[in-house]
Amino acid sequence: MSAFSSDLDLNAQDVTGNGTEVDIATNLLNGDIRLSILWTQEILLSPDDAEQVALALQRAAEQARRIAAKTTPESTANAYRAQPKPE
Repeated sequence: MSAFSSDLDLNAQDVTGNGTEVDIATNLLNGDIRLSILWTQEILLSPDDAEQVALALQRAAEQARRIAAKTTPESTANAYRAQPKPE
């Protein structure tokens, strides 16, 4: 059983019709977000599909924040947020 939960509302596929898909999933244990491009290393998106991906990432971020708030401060999601940007 995977700890990741995919966004079932996301249905974004490559505009060239080669079957490439995007998957966005949230780790339900620590709030990490996985962005996968399936079947290749890149994907060409239509504007509508790009918007779907952006919205799915926003939903995943909201879910990850809820998960991180329930876990210990050592969770991965909290660690990413707490680190300052390098100069």
